[in-house]
Amino acid sequence: MTSPVLVEPHEGWRRITLNRPDKLNAFTVELHEALAAALDEAAADESCRAVLLTGSGRAFCAGQDLEAIGDDPAGVKTLLTDHYNPLVRRIRALGKPVVCAVNGVAAGAGANVALACDIVLAGRRAKFIQAFAKIGLVPDSGGTWFLPRLVGEARARALALTGEPVSAEQAESWGMIWRAVDDDTLMAEAERLTAHLATQPTVALGLIKQAFGASAANTLDAQLDLEAELQLAACRTPDFAEGVAAFTAKRRAVFTGRP
Repeated sequence: MTSPVLVEPHEGWRRITLNRPDKLNAFTVELHEALAAALDEAAADESCRAVLLTGSGRAFCAGQDLEAIGDDPAGVKTLLTDHYNPLVRRIRALGKPVVCAVNGVAAGAGANVALACDIVLAGRRAKFIQAFAKIGLVPDSGGTWFLPRLVGEARARALALTGEPVSAEQAESWGMIWRAVDDDTLMAEAERLTAHLATQPTVALGLIKQAFGASAANTLDAQLDLEAELQLAACRTPDFAEGVAAFTAKRRAVFTGRP
């Protein structure tokens, strides 16, 4: 049986690929479980300092596989509480950067899982679609949290209420994603970026994620205090000492990512 998630290790990083191309990589419980395991393994592996998430075939992810929901409405909430919400939290809490390469449509929960990643690249044929209202649902998987912060409330409300697709170029222009690139160079650019991040001070990158994650709920005073605490933690790492030494010696720093 073909695995719903493929894991390809590289030096310092690994690529995780959603692998249900015949279903546009739509989520099932089996895919969720395999993806959770792959992310947990990446988190536990000290030699893995960055993660690239993408999809196989002509889509990143079409959201939930509706054929796998069943007839019980309560089952939808169970999917969210048991699988989608933990997935978003897992990506955000991972102490290393997660790059997402959106290689085609990212719809529904698939769009919002992509937006949960730290840096999103998209091929020019990619589209982001908040498809929930089209089937009588509301955005989930963090969509109502990510979108207003990325594109503003007016655009977020309109995208959720209309389900209108957003092209990769428009997503870049609005600040929804980092960059739109040519489709035939997407994976090469995403791999190059992930490989670069894998050479950087991993602990500091994880602390940066933590700081941005807390900022939305913090007052300025609370955020300033948090920055001071995180900066102290960063200063205690070998990579800080290496960074200062390299700067002083005018050479390239060689970071290990060790705490």
